[in-house]
Amino acid sequence: MAKTFQDKTGAEVAVDLSESTQSYQITVADGTVAGHAYFLPGPDAETERIFHHTVVDEEFGGRGLSKILVAEALEDSLEREITVVPVCPLFVKKLKETGDDYAAQGGKFRNATGADIDIVKRQA
Repeated sequence: MAKTFQDKTGAEVAVDLSESTQSYQITVADGTVAGHAYFLPGPDAETERIFHHTVVDEEFGGRGLSKILVAEALEDSLEREITVVPVCPLFVKKLKETGDDYAAQGGKFRNATGADIDIVKRQA
């Protein structure tokens, strides 16, 4: 079920998990998908997700959508007890800034290993 948020312009956006695209997707009020935070199953496919690419379409730039996507992907991962493996620079940055708080709330994450990078490269 999609959660709703307000972007920097005050417009309503929604984020939901799309298993078919292996991503969290953000949609604007008219239902247009504006971006994705893509992940792959980690070495422990049941409990790990490697977040490797976040993209927001140019026409929706400047609205803070990527920050909403990253924050919601982390929140949902925490709720599902999934370990986050950040490869995407946006996830790396967010966890560098707030990783201690995330862990204090019960969130789990670990640095990417060579094996994780190999998983991403195989999918490219």
